[in-house]
Amino acid sequence: MKLLNRSALAIHAKAPFADWVLQLPADEDAPLGPVSRESLLAEGNVYLIDEVEDEADLTAAIGQRWQTIFENELAAWDEFGDAWPSPLSAELFAEWFEVKPQLMTFDLADDTLLVAPLSDAF
Repeated sequence: MKLLNRSALAIHAKAPFADWVLQLPADEDAPLGPVSRESLLAEGNVYLIDEVEDEADLTAAIGQRWQTIFENELAAWDEFGDAWPSPLSAELFAEWFEVKPQLMTFDLADDTLLVAPLSDAF
């Protein structure tokens, strides 16, 4: 086990985000088939951030990163942004997602951690 020099933000969809996803045109080529409201609400994503020492630093990190996270979550379902809500705001982000901050992050994997940089295009 390894302690990573990162903290994390676990992002979980709330009902308005799930409803937005479900109103999008269905992706007939989706490998797992149609998505359900229940699965959208049950699953989340984890975003690693610079290591922080206290809750105030986590609050600041959310304030600095909410738009990047919001755009990434939206782009997972609408790559080109045609159906994104407008304008994006911190208030809308808070309505659509629950953020569960994590001060410490551990790596239980035996394999070396690989990094695949993603585009900051959106």
